[in-house]
This record gives sequence, structure tokens and C-alpha cells, in this order.
Amino acid sequence: MTRLRLGMVGGGEGAFIGAVHRMAAALDGDWQLVAGAFSTDAGRNARTGTQINLDPQRIYPSFDAMIAGERALPAGERIDAVAVVTPNHLHAPMAIAALEAGFAVLCEKPMAMNVAEAEAIAAAVEASGSQFALAFTYSGYPLIEEARLRVARGDFGAIRLVQVEYLQGWLSLPIDTDGNRQAAWRTDPARAGMGGCLGDIGTHAFQLAEHVSGLSVELVSADIATHVPGRRLDDDVSALLRFAGGARGVLKASQVAAGEENGLRLRIHGERGGLEWAQMEPNTLTLRWLDRPAEVVRTGGPGLHDGIAALTRTPAGHPEGYIEAFANLYRAFAAAIRGDGDRRFPGVVDGLRTMRFIEAVIANAHADRKWTPIDSGETE
Repeated sequence: MTRLRLGMVGGGEGAFIGAVHRMAAALDGDWQLVAGAFSTDAGRNARTGTQINLDPQRIYPSFDAMIAGERALPAGERIDAVAVVTPNHLHAPMAIAALEAGFAVLCEKPMAMNVAEAEAIAAAVEASGSQFALAFTYSGYPLIEEARLRVARGDFGAIRLVQVEYLQGWLSLPIDTDGNRQAAWRTDPARAGMGGCLGDIGTHAFQLAEHVSGLSVELVSADIATHVPGRRLDDDVSALLRFAGGARGVLKASQVAAGEENGLRLRIHGERGGLEWAQMEPNTLTLRWLDRPAEVVRTGGPGLHDGIAALTRTPAGHPEGYIEAFANLYRAFAAAIRGDGDRRFPGVVDGLRTMRFIEAVIANAHADRKWTPIDSGETE
């Protein structure tokens, strides 16, 4: 099968997530990165393109130049999609421009700076008819899909409790003012948007909770804090959640939990049992029952749903992780562009939900109201 052609904006030398996207896109042979505008710094941009062996003519000095240059190429040579891996303030203008130029888009999260921008992206997706994906990577893990299917099948009965936490410690000190570029833009309202920790990792936790439980959060009661003096955005978030149907939830996200690495953990309980999954041990799903011993399910092992094996690449006991989960999103995105199959990947709905969650949490935390609804968007 002919590989799809990918262009990338952002993700240049020194940027963590650009290299992750490139590895994930390449893993299954569905994509070939053929063009890029990686940095506004000319030297960094050129070095990045050279290091990954791009044709010098397709190492573009800017995003606008890449869109114009690729559109000028014959259909069989130009890119099929754009990966937007920039700071948040560029997501909406770049995604919309790429969609209007006829290219599919895979965008980093959060979707945009605010709900209005997210709605503009959604409108551009509908008008263009192109595919749009969001890099909610953790939904690509095989055992997250297994967990989702078990909940949907009713294994645990009616869901009552959803608990999700995402703990990091890398922002415990003011590295955002000490020259750390990754920290600096994530704590800058002009580039990150309304939420710091909330937008960066709180959205991951929220998306995962709704994705696996199959339930929508209707109300939030939240507290946000900024523990590092002088920091302009939140670095710690706590929220109570009320789901449609009556389930209750708790979401905790922090980037000042000193000593924590990437502690994303999900627990869901129903009337007959529940499940537990942790991103740092992603090949294990623990099932707990009211009337029998707990079970441990393993990636690549027996007892999984049909189709889960397609999300794994190695035999059981050979750990798969973050890059492979990310690659599952790129593979599903490629299949959608080709019109081949119905593989799931996060997109416009997830993006709008998470942006509305951010706005509801911030509104609630700064008001005297006990509960704030998450706008469903149904009347728009």
C-alpha cells in the first residue's frame, strides 16, 4: 500500500513532541514525512529537516510557505495531511488554513485556546470534508480499548464511580523562568491559553475518563491553584464530576507533585466490579469483582476482545508503550483518510468536549457556585 505523505509544522530541534510524532507516524509504514516547517528559527528549522533527511526544497521557512508550496505540487506528490505540533495559540489558525487548503489535519491537544476557536476548527472540518484527529495519545493503548469495550459490554453493571488522576512533578520549581523553553510556553497565557496544567494534562485525564466510561460529564465543581510564585497559569487542578446517568467522579491533575513522572491512572467501578489501569504500567489491566477474585489482563495475552490484537505489535511479555499507542492513532487516521475501516481515533467531538471542560472548570473555580454545567453545544 502506498504510504500517505505527511507535512509537519512545529516540532523542531529541542521540541519533545515533534520527535514523538515522527516516530509514531513512521512505525507502521502508513506515513512518510516529506515536508515541514519546524521552527521560526531558520537554523533550527534547517537542521531539523536535514537530520530527518527531507528534500531541502521541502524544508519550508514558514507554515504559509509549506501550504502554498505543497498545493502547487501535482496531486500525487503533495502532502495528504498536516501534523500541527506547535504551542496551543497556533493550533486553530494553522488547522483551519490546512483544512481549507484541502489537507487532513492531526493536531496536538488541547484543540485550541478556547471554545470559540475549537468551534471554528469544527466548522472548517465540516466544510472541508477532511479528516481531523487530536493527539489524545492514551486512548491508543490496547488495554484502554479493552477497558472501554468491557465497560460498554456491561461487565461491571451500571457505572457509579470514575476516578482519574494525572500527576507530574516537572514544574515543581520555576523552570519556566529559568530558560526551559517547554515550560515557558506552557505557562504563558498568550501561547497556552486559559489553562496551564488544566489544558496540558487535565484534558488528557478528562478525555480518557469519558472515553472509557462511555459517559459524559454534565457538571463540575473545581479548585485550581498556582503553587509556584509568579507563575501565570495553574499548575494544580482538582475537580468533582457528575456524569449523565448519575455516576460520580474525581479528577486530579498536577504538575507540581514533586517526584512524580507521568502518573496517569484511571479507575472505574460499577455495581458488580471495576477496573484499574496506569499509564506507567500500560500492559496490565486489573479487573476487580464483588463476588470473585481479582483478575489481571495483559496486552497480547488471552481473554481480550477480537480486534485488540491489531493494536499490538509484539508477543505478550514484550512491553509496548507510548510510541506504539501514538502509532495506533496515526494508523487509524490513515485508515480514515483512505476510507478503509472504522478504526477509532479522537477528533472534533473530543476536542470540543475538552475545551468546554476547561472553560467550565475555570468558571467554577472563580465563582461562588457549587456546580457549573459543561455546555453540551447542542443548541449551536
